Amino acid sequence: MENSYEKIWRNCLSIIKDNISTSSFATWFAPIQPVSLENNVLTIQVPSQFFYEWLEEHYIDLLRKTIKRELGKSGRLEYSIIMDNSPSGATTKPFTVPAPTLNKKVLHNPLVSMPINLNQDESKTIPNPFIIPGLKKVNIHSNLNENYNFSNFVQGDSNRLARSAGIAVGQNPGKTSFNPLLIYSPNGLGKTHLAHAIGIEVKNNFPEKTVLYVSAEQFTNQFIDSVRNNNQNDFIHFYQMIDVLIVDDIYCFAGKEKTQDVFFHIFNYLHQKGKQIVITSDLPPVEMKGIEPRLLSRFKWGLSADLQVPDFETRVAILQKKLYNEGVVMPQQVIDLIAYSIVTNVREMEGALISILAQASMNKKEITVELAMMVIDKFVKHTPREISIEFIQKMVSEYFHIPIEKIYSDSRKREIVQARQLAMYLSKTFTKSSLSIIGIKCGNKDHATVLHACKTVKNLSDTDKKYKKCVDELENIIRVRT
Repeated sequence: MENSYEKIWRNCLSIIKDNISTSSFATWFAPIQPVSLENNVLTIQVPSQFFYEWLEEHYIDLLRKTIKRELGKSGRLEYSIIMDNSPSGATTKPFTVPAPTLNKKVLHNPLVSMPINLNQDESKTIPNPFIIPGLKKVNIHSNLNENYNFSNFVQGDSNRLARSAGIAVGQNPGKTSFNPLLIYSPNGLGKTHLAHAIGIEVKNNFPEKTVLYVSAEQFTNQFIDSVRNNNQNDFIHFYQMIDVLIVDDIYCFAGKEKTQDVFFHIFNYLHQKGKQIVITSDLPPVEMKGIEPRLLSRFKWGLSADLQVPDFETRVAILQKKLYNEGVVMPQQVIDLIAYSIVTNVREMEGALISILAQASMNKKEITVELAMMVIDKFVKHTPREISIEFIQKMVSEYFHIPIEKIYSDSRKREIVQARQLAMYLSKTFTKSSLSIIGIKCGNKDHATVLHACKTVKNLSDTDKKYKKCVDELENIIRVRT
């Protein structure tokens, strides 16, 4: 059976709900619990001192009007604040805050048992772990980069699982089996982009939800500041209010025991409340050193999805998407050259693209393979290695978009014959292998076939400018990649 104070507070909530946004109500009033009603004084329990201060600063007029409407002019409101000095929240003892002694700077509010400071310059600053104005707004700033969305995240075989899981989380945060969602990969393959995209998807689908992106390093620094300022409880409560928490580069917690401890308790609280957690890392959980086992076990609760090095087609699609977004046209040969040359880091690949565009614009030059080669040379680390026949075949296969096994075959299709002859010619040019060895590795062809191929390529290069351009580009690609 509902108690009278519960009914009174429920009536208050119905009034408050009609006067503020849905997200504000969910953040600041839904967590409040009514405690008692004695002598026309309604006592409510709030999670922390910080929570109380926020209500007093932003909603005191609304609370005053609501209480008077429900309890009359003599009605008063008191707060029972949970005081908790341990990060785990294992023991909490509510107490009623006593009324202060009146003085000229502090005026006692007849509705509450805590003071209201009328001098705004001397009022207590609300603890906020972020440098950006976060809690100064009703809606906490999400720290999301709007450019890092799903429409700009090109899907390929290398990222299909992680991207699909991210979309599922964005459409139903906290309700899928992907909680937490751990995204891991080496640097430069799109972890941060995907993390932001998930947050943006949530905000688009659920504007009332509080989404927060934070780097592990930033989280650590905020926690250190909270320890220094003796407001760890406010720090913890801030993160407990988040509906979707995205922590980038979680591996930065390695070796930081206190930070891991506080994150462990925040993680548990959010997970138990059905909130969504997304984390990124350079390594999968099994390879993380310096992270406590109890945290690692929780990372494994949901889905761990990796981002792999994108294949050639995906790299080209990424570059084309970037150019489309920038409204710029670039020769396909240059796009292919960038994709051929930079294979392990999407960020570096996009950096090379921007540098090529900048060089062409500033120097008023046409975008050519030669200009691209000059720029790419600064991005690619050159470690001398022997050029193999297999490597050349792979380059030719990617250049013509022909499966490498087709080059080995006996097919007489014009495009396949052309690719096979170029592979033989380039193998003779760049390796010390004999004609017989080249023939064997190109589908058990004899040395006469290889010799004929080399002569054909040389003759066509001398008479066909378009064909010569293909030969030159392939030679440049092989030089860049080696």
